[in-house]
Amino acid sequence: MYRYMSEAWKKPREGYLGEALRQMAIRWRRGPSIARVERPTRLDRARRLGYKAKQGFVVVRVKVRKGGARKLRPRSGRRQKALGVTKYTRAISLKGIAEGRASKKYPNLKVLNSYWLWEDGVHAWYEVIMIDEHHPAVAPRPS
Repeated sequence: MYRYMSEAWKKPREGYLGEALRQMAIRWRRGPSIARVERPTRLDRARRLGYKAKQGFVVVRVKVRKGGARKLRPRSGRRQKALGVTKYTRAISLKGIAEGRASKKYPNLKVLNSYWLWEDGVHAWYEVIMIDEHHPAVAPRPS
């Protein structure tokens, strides 16, 4: 079963998956930037990255704005001819930004891993797998 899931995700814009995800993205755009989901959208990928369907594991979908970064415009002192405000490349990937936002929203959980979900012209969506290390179902048992 997981083999067929991963084959469908190799070219997600084609076939049945593309239309379903397009419809989901319409709902995701209107929703919050960081939303907890009940179960992973890409189960095969989540399982490969360490997700288990038990208490203590949380999946969070994060929306990140794509595109280049901007710096603050200089407000005082001599103004350069070229202000150097636009066309900055971020020092961290969109996936890293998504993981950071999820960990800030849920400070009691630890980021386990994350994976790409979908993107359009403006946003990219990632699902972040988080784990509650202190939950008895997850905490390592003394040997």
